[in-house]
Amino acid sequence: MMHSDHSFPIKSNTSGIRLFLDTADTTQWQTWLPTGMFYGVTTNPLLLKRANITCSVEQLKDIANQAFELGCQEVQLQTWGNTLDVLVNTGKLLAAIDDRIVVKVPITQVGTQAASQLIAEKVRITLTAVYAVHQILIAAALGADYAAPYLGRINDLGRNGINDLVSMQQGLIGVGSTTRILVASIRNIEDITFLTTQGLDTFTFSPAIAEAFFNITATNQAATEFEQAAWSEE
Repeated sequence: MMHSDHSFPIKSNTSGIRLFLDTADTTQWQTWLPTGMFYGVTTNPLLLKRANITCSVEQLKDIANQAFELGCQEVQLQTWGNTLDVLVNTGKLLAAIDDRIVVKVPITQVGTQAASQLIAEKVRITLTAVYAVHQILIAAALGADYAAPYLGRINDLGRNGINDLVSMQQGLIGVGSTTRILVASIRNIEDITFLTTQGLDTFTFSPAIAEAFFNITATNQAATEFEQAAWSEE
């Protein structure tokens, strides 16, 4: 894990942790959402493809309803299209599924333009595929609900992703933005723990990371011992 050079925690401009499960695999939703720890789920066309789900509004409506039945407060679905009009129109259709939908849009020039139009129509937006610190200002300027930087992939570019995310958080606080940084591309649980000490509070991660939250040998052993003691009294 790469550590930040900052030696003091940053005061968060939002309150309350939000954890998202980053998969379109509904069997994983059935495993992990009942724990109650997840605020919602995040998906994108690549995750849909991995789960063998067609990238269509009707299919996304179906899986979104499944997520809500499992207790999700938000489902993030990504719009698609090779033109501005298609991006916007698809985004509107996704948002119309339920008022708990957040529409994800890549933070490209055309994506930002689409996001701006959607926000003007009261659609909640996550600007995704954030790689550079200054991109966070785009999200702040638009008033997007979330901006999603890819921590692991930033590291792959040879930069210190932890430091970059802390700088993003400082920037949002500096301009008084209510945009949440939705940390994505998380590869180890320690990065989540460290980032929370720096004021970041919103994360999306894979089922493998979810499992790491509970895969604590000493805790599991203690639970086993408690049960053995309880049954021995009968």
